[in-house]
Amino acid sequence: MMDIIKKAKKPAAGVISVGVFLVLFLGIQRLVVPKYADGLPEGNFTAEYYDETTDHDVILIGDCEVYENIDPICLWSEYGITSYIRGNAQQLAWQSYYMLEDTLRFETPRVVIYNVQALVHDRPQKEEYSRMSLDGMQWSPVKWKAIQASLCEEEDFLDYIFPVLRYHNRITGLQKEDFTYFHKRKKVTHNGYYMRIDVLPVSKSDVADISWLPGGEKEPAGENPGGQEDPYDIDDPWGEIEEAHADEPELQSDTITDKKRRETFGRLPMEYLDRIRRLCEEKGIRLILMKAPSLAPRWYESDNRQVVEYAERYDLPYINFYDLLEETGLDYEKDTYDGGLHMNLSGADKLTKYLGKVLAEDYHMPDHRKDSWYASIYRQKEKFYQDMITAQQAELERFGEIRSY
Repeated sequence: MMDIIKKAKKPAAGVISVGVFLVLFLGIQRLVVPKYADGLPEGNFTAEYYDETTDHDVILIGDCEVYENIDPICLWSEYGITSYIRGNAQQLAWQSYYMLEDTLRFETPRVVIYNVQALVHDRPQKEEYSRMSLDGMQWSPVKWKAIQASLCEEEDFLDYIFPVLRYHNRITGLQKEDFTYFHKRKKVTHNGYYMRIDVLPVSKSDVADISWLPGGEKEPAGENPGGQEDPYDIDDPWGEIEEAHADEPELQSDTITDKKRRETFGRLPMEYLDRIRRLCEEKGIRLILMKAPSLAPRWYESDNRQVVEYAERYDLPYINFYDLLEETGLDYEKDTYDGGLHMNLSGADKLTKYLGKVLAEDYHMPDHRKDSWYASIYRQKEKFYQDMITAQQAELERFGEIRSY
């Protein structure tokens, strides 16, 4: 009898040991993965979608020109339209495609709006941006394909499966937020919208100019307005990426900041725009192309012409907000928080009200405000929205700037 008990204990001990190892391994992995709580909230955008409890009539996909310029809470309050933005910093065309495919695992919207800025990028750009888009995506075959399409040179697919392999050096530089947000990350968006209420007029900024817009008064600033080489450049949240790749040459991409610029978008972004279009057609979704009115990076006439031709070829609506500055009432002296790159709350609401009018009148989006179930959920969202406005106002009054958002 004792021999039987001893034999039974051996596999049980092995199972327990494996279980303990897995718990420790996963715990350490979760601890070292960046929490993006302060200073770089974009890293939390993707994951927040999975907390949603309602479907959405409109899904917007794209880069910062979507999540900083369109306000889903305004769409709700003005028109009763439910919407969500699945966007991230420098979210490339193929990443937007897979973000849409991921969304369709959960819901089928009536309309998808794709912001076309990222069509200028014809290859993966930086690991930092891919990480912010993909780390928060739930595991599925879609995420698997999205990672494969996004890998930069020298990146390893295994590092995405086991992030601890990529972030292990953070173990010696853990911060309070790593423990505070160990179980759940800080909520930072409003249905994917990143809010800022402060103001930095274009006239007081050197990152953009308005000379190339209709009615612009400044002198042309050449190929790269304001001399800013990479308007999307951000601090390295991992602290080691730049150092690890310091000796490598910069990837040369077909972007709007290149001095020698091609007149056509690359094959890869156009292939994925086609895939977005076909996926929408298969699901019976109306696809709308959009260009937000950011002053930098510059949107060239050759860029716009290609989008216009594509939209005409496939009978797609194209909303170019550069052509709608008068209709929207957008003012680059009041409606931007960073000198024209992105809109503040005032600017985003002006663009959103115009977009909402189009969606309501031309696409007959339903008004859900009288639906008690939707209304109860959006009351909570509106409270969080108003609380953030109040908190940002308090920081502006105390510090003269916004520090926590």
